[in-house]
Amino acid sequence: MAAYGQTQYSPALQPAGPYAPYHTQGYSMPSYNIKTEDGLSHSPGQTGLLSYSNFSSTPPSQSLYSYPHTHGYPPTPGKEEGVSARRGSDGKLRGRKRVSDPAPPLDSDIERVFIWDLDETIIIFHSLLTGTFSSRFGKDSSKAVSLGLWMEEMIFNLADSRLFFNDLEECDQVHIDDVASDDNGQDLSTYNFGSDGFQSPAGAGSLCLGSGVHGGVDWMRKLAFRYRRVKEIYNTYKNNVGGLLGSPKREEWLQLRREMEVLTDLWLTHALKALALINSRPNCVNVLVTTTQLIPALSKVLLYGLGSAFPIENIYSATKTGKESCFERVAQRFGRRAVYVVIGDGAEEETVAKKKNMPFWRVSCRADLEALSHALELDYL
Repeated sequence: MAAYGQTQYSPALQPAGPYAPYHTQGYSMPSYNIKTEDGLSHSPGQTGLLSYSNFSSTPPSQSLYSYPHTHGYPPTPGKEEGVSARRGSDGKLRGRKRVSDPAPPLDSDIERVFIWDLDETIIIFHSLLTGTFSSRFGKDSSKAVSLGLWMEEMIFNLADSRLFFNDLEECDQVHIDDVASDDNGQDLSTYNFGSDGFQSPAGAGSLCLGSGVHGGVDWMRKLAFRYRRVKEIYNTYKNNVGGLLGSPKREEWLQLRREMEVLTDLWLTHALKALALINSRPNCVNVLVTTTQLIPALSKVLLYGLGSAFPIENIYSATKTGKESCFERVAQRFGRRAVYVVIGDGAEEETVAKKKNMPFWRVSCRADLEALSHALELDYL
């Protein structure tokens, strides 16, 4: 199947009016404003014309704004997605009482499911470290690598210190609720995660071998407690990441977010607009399927300000099982009646989408995100 939205539309999603004029006409992006915690003015107000018949245009090389560079980037060693534990987790972290969100529609009532990839689709991260982004879009390579290392440090620091990554790295799950059946519902308000004996003398890795988790009932309950606490922390702080980080990390994070948006020409801002348009619809939902391990993925989602776009129940890690297995889980959850649209930059999600006859929207540059938002605004998706 050709990339959905860029060369053809699926009959199930055919626009009500004539398609041909829409395919060839130029259009200008209206100004918009997305309220985010970092306080940035996310209002690019594009005026350039973009034809739907050509998505190869690259974003301008100049930054839209300039910010003073005041942070010294520590030369930390490069880490890939699977990183060994380095520091003890904060076992005494206490989650605050969750404020109830408005009741979402039942899974069975969802009519359209947008399955997103994370890295290089919604966020720019890995390509900063490899130099791919800077070489492709004409950016300062040393600056890109520095920002990538800075964000990487924050991602793993948050995962280690707040989200139990030291304990859970070798016991990674596809979904936050995968071990919930082992949770007895015990009150965790005074529970001491640091002294409950969860890690064996040889390390927890000896208990998490292969694709499954192997441990006794007591150990599995402690594992489930950790995932429950991670869920509580995510839900408590998804709209208040600065509160989770505390000062001075909050100020450092805000500066990093600003500098990354400048370097990437507001890439994340355009992704946020598309996500917000989907979330504004009563019977549509955003789902995230990423090859990043679940705990670092949650850390990424929080630090990039995506917590309001993705409820934690809608985040899946394909590290162990691959994306096809995750797509199957999503389809089983929302049912055959729903229409599924896959959005990503990689070959894996495109191949799986084609195999499952799901429309695919390729994101290879910022213009693809702008076009996606425009198609959503016109109800073509």
